[in-house]
Amino acid sequence: MIIAIDGPAATGKSTSAKLVAQKLGFTYLDTGAMYRCAALSILRKNIDLDDELSLSFLLDSLEIQFEKRKDVMVVLLNGEEVTSEIRKSKVTDYVSAVSAVLLVRNSLVKNQREIANSQDCVVEGRDIGTVVFPNADAKFFLVADAQIRAQRRQKELLSIGENKSISKLLDEIQKRDKLDSERDNSPLRRASDAFNIDTTNMSINSQVDFIVNKVKLIIRGN
Repeated sequence: MIIAIDGPAATGKSTSAKLVAQKLGFTYLDTGAMYRCAALSILRKNIDLDDELSLSFLLDSLEIQFEKRKDVMVVLLNGEEVTSEIRKSKVTDYVSAVSAVLLVRNSLVKNQREIANSQDCVVEGRDIGTVVFPNADAKFFLVADAQIRAQRRQKELLSIGENKSISKLLDEIQKRDKLDSERDNSPLRRASDAFNIDTTNMSINSQVDFIVNKVKLIIRGN
């Protein structure tokens, strides 16, 4: 079974997806982290996004793994733990441009399908229900007020030692929404058969309970 959770940044996708997977006993697949790993690798190698040959070599060498350590899911990039580094501003500011590159998307989508088609998965991202798994068993699209999302993003950054003003984060979020929704390859949009969830005033537990209850109804055939 595949559960797709999509939506823009800081709507609660990642946290909800992790907890939903935990409650249902499914594998959690964070596609956003995969694109962040690609972005980090490209930044480190200083590769131009128009350089298809260098990009292709890099993508072929990427090994991205998710590993549970002391009840915390960590991200490994070619064996290196990069969980915090891929959440830093330099990666966040670059990941939309990287994820818009067709070569990158094709490579990572192939990996995502290979992982999820062999097991029950909760998969979160921006195009899961529309492009990666259009036939997912259950689809959810999370949205939230931009101001609230900026506050959530600020809290996330503070946890890894970075600080930005709400006004700057609000501007960055709005720019990223525009880039993600207007890109030519797999733009951010809600699947017509996805449940829309406004998380502005919802707790994480409420989000998780809503999704889990809907999935259980689907499993029972209701």
